[in-house]
Amino acid sequence: MTRAQVFQVGLGVFVLGGLGYEVFQLLGLESISAGIAAQSILIFIIFSWTASYLFRVFSGNMTFMEQRKRYREAYEKLTDEKIKEKFEAMTDEEKIELLKIVEEENS
Repeated sequence: MTRAQVFQVGLGVFVLGGLGYEVFQLLGLESISAGIAAQSILIFIIFSWTASYLFRVFSGNMTFMEQRKRYREAYEKLTDEKIKEKFEAMTDEEKIELLKIVEEENS
């Protein structure tokens, strides 16, 4: 989240609180009761957002993690395809030699 987005969210919460206060006053609540009701709703919204954020963090469903996972899968697929193309372009003797080297390293 960028700084501008943080300021936008903060401004949105501020405006939402003011609108909530006005709506509760229009519904007939006194000034103090309208303020308490608006604050209660804002606190509920903030706690819900925080809980959803923590859930995404602990479950690993963060945007960056998802992007990294997709990048890793695409990179591995591309790398596997290039290796396969190079292997198929080798002569039979080169393939046998390469397989012997791999077997020796695995032993």
